[in-house]
Amino acid sequence: MEQSEKRGQWGSRFGFIMAAAGSAVGLGNLWKFPYLVGKNGGGVFVLIYLVIVVFLGYTMMLGELAIGRNTKLNQYNAYRSINSKTGFMGVFGILSAFLILSFYSVVGGWICKYLFEFVIRGIIPDSQNFFNLYVSGTWEPILWHAVFMALTLIIVFGGVSGGIEKASKIMMPTLLVFLIIIAVRSLTLPNAMEGVAYYLKPDFSKFSFQVVVAAMGQVFFSLSMGMGVLVTYGSYLKGEEDLSNNALTIPAIDTIVALLAGFAIIPAVFSFGMEVTQGPGLLFGTLPAVFDQMPFGQLFGIIFFLLVLFAGLTSSISLLESPVSWAIDSLKWNRKTAVIVFAGLCFIIGAAASLSMGPVLGDFKIYWFDPKGQVIFDFLDYLTANILMPLGGLLLSLFITFIWGYDRAFAEIRKGSKSNFSMGGFWKISMMVLVPIMLILVFLQQMGILSRFIG
Repeated sequence: MEQSEKRGQWGSRFGFIMAAAGSAVGLGNLWKFPYLVGKNGGGVFVLIYLVIVVFLGYTMMLGELAIGRNTKLNQYNAYRSINSKTGFMGVFGILSAFLILSFYSVVGGWICKYLFEFVIRGIIPDSQNFFNLYVSGTWEPILWHAVFMALTLIIVFGGVSGGIEKASKIMMPTLLVFLIIIAVRSLTLPNAMEGVAYYLKPDFSKFSFQVVVAAMGQVFFSLSMGMGVLVTYGSYLKGEEDLSNNALTIPAIDTIVALLAGFAIIPAVFSFGMEVTQGPGLLFGTLPAVFDQMPFGQLFGIIFFLLVLFAGLTSSISLLESPVSWAIDSLKWNRKTAVIVFAGLCFIIGAAASLSMGPVLGDFKIYWFDPKGQVIFDFLDYLTANILMPLGGLLLSLFITFIWGYDRAFAEIRKGSKSNFSMGGFWKISMMVLVPIMLILVFLQQMGILSRFIG
């Protein structure tokens, strides 16, 4: 008991749900999900995404929360405490969180810049050109990257209940209200229903295994799975918490926010005849142009980028907490030292990622995953979303199946369960069979082996 009090605990179930949902709800929902929908066939991607959330999202989230609460430790030490030879399995998750925050904070800086522009200037003329010029700049993107990282650092300084929980309880409800306002406004635009049809009606001619891989990677990225965050957050839970209920509630909130983000963005893009398949620039290049053409566009622009900032921060604080918790548990650092060190390292790597978008480091390419080479920003995104997080998920499945064992996992899950964990059979089959099969297929696809057989 002394250890858990020293590490901190959530003050309330609502606070934990808001923090964990905030970890899940982030730029993956508001920035990445809409543009992946556009790039991967619209409704067919949405359908596949929802199926994967049900089978993979719930299963893995429940497993990570159970390990965290049982051990009261971060991911590395949690695995190691159950079996001294398996600590390495947790390293991949903590490394994922650290590397994701490095480039995630760069995008968070873009959001800070856009919010500033809407507040000060009101509109952003020629927004696509503005975005391209801005991200390829040298010092200004790094400055805003530092602002976003500083906001993250300040919140995590406050600890579990005093910083992360308190901030999440304010930002998450506000985010949901703002997002509903933007979605309603988007749906009332002329010809918005064309965008709704593209968004919700599956076109199976656009189905491919690459769409499945993209959807799976987005589920991992969006739900913060395979990166130690949920094990760490689970370690702060009290014994009477209903893990099964939480593992249903958190993905449900995350999915609702992702779907709302699609309703907020895609109908508006269709309404103004813009390109929905353009990719990562959709949020920054297209939406400001949409707001410019809307009545009260400045107000809606401020509301939208404020909610995206809130979403980004609720995720970034969880990403920073993962390596910070490891340093507190393993290295016996105090919280402030751990936060400063890891935030500083993330800032340095993020600065390099930012410079790779422009002339300074734009010609420096990494050839590990792409024969044409990837700049630092794209490499970090690919490495974490397509390699480290799925690997962390696969190791989690193997760990629960062969090392921790279902009997002990079930015993932990049933503690505090109001329904005596009636979904145990589904969870066991999903963890033992579906999760490893899905993730092995992802790795075969990434290595180009699967495409030789399915085209």
